Amino acid sequence: MTLEDVKSLIREIPDFPREGIGFKDITPVLKNKEAFLFSIDMLADAIKDRNVDLIAGPEARGFLFGAPLAYKVGVGFVPVRKPGKLPAETINYEYELEYGMDSLEIHKDAIETGQRVIIVDDLLATGGTIFAAAKLIEELGGIVDCILFLTELTFLNGRKKLEGYDVISLIKF
Repeated sequence: MTLEDVKSLIREIPDFPREGIGFKDITPVLKNKEAFLFSIDMLADAIKDRNVDLIAGPEARGFLFGAPLAYKVGVGFVPVRKPGKLPAETINYEYELEYGMDSLEIHKDAIETGQRVIIVDDLLATGGTIFAAAKLIEELGGIVDCILFLTELTFLNGRKKLEGYDVISLIKF
């Protein structure tokens, strides 16, 4: 298995979730045990020399890679969710999308001051969601060690939104 093999499993769904969008569907990677395990191993390898306390992943696909990655590297996992999904007291960060506004929440007690956190998601597109996750972590006193993606849509220039952060992506489209 190689990263090119994993890339070949990612299918594009035209006009989803709306017309003009070519959605990168990672579900074929998830259902292929060799590709999924290889992807987690490669994400772990990318951060092997980092001393971190937590992995954070935004809803929902960040959970799919973040939780098994946290297990693999032996740290805790923090979910970053859409509003109203977390049961304890939260903080919120609202951000702009190209077609409106959205927001994310994190538990107020999810991260302690000084903890080093890696944010993981399946895809870097415009960077808005991950930027919001980073701001939540920093508001709680956490340090964003790096931001890690399985895939990146380079033509959308999401790295520009994430300037100042160490951004790693394994597969580029």
